[in-house]
Amino acid sequence: MAIQRTALTLALSALSLAGCAKDVQDYPSLARRPIERVTGTAPVAAPTEAPPAPLDSAVLGQLDSLVTRARTADRRFHDKQPRARALVGAAAGSAVASEAWSVATVALSELESARSDAFVAMAELDALYARAVVDRVATGDIAAARNTVQGILTDQGKVIDELHARLP
Repeated sequence: MAIQRTALTLALSALSLAGCAKDVQDYPSLARRPIERVTGTAPVAAPTEAPPAPLDSAVLGQLDSLVTRARTADRRFHDKQPRARALVGAAAGSAVASEAWSVATVALSELESARSDAFVAMAELDALYARAVVDRVATGDIAAARNTVQGILTDQGKVIDELHARLP
């Protein structure tokens, strides 16, 4: 009985395969048709971006206030600078932790402290700049204020680095 079943299965398989061997011209091709091809005939439009919005007057007033704050800190820095220079000069040949070195270090710390308001102003300008970029607002005035304050901080940093280099 098992042999008969196997023979029957083989015979039915052969008959079903014979149906697949029919003429190929009767069936559509599976190749891509011309209508299915992408031709790309439409022109690509250039992306348009709206110009950034202008800064509002409150932010402009805040910029002026922050630059003024940095300039005030710069004046305090310059007022303390001669004393710090003199004390660092006096401590230049002394040993670390000597009286002259300690006094010069304190004067240098006061000089660094005098510039802290300029750093705070710069941090607030950075925050305004970042917010303006995110909100797609014109950043030219903010960038100019940041450049002014950064120039002040750079000049102060050079003085402090010079004085630190003179201390043992």
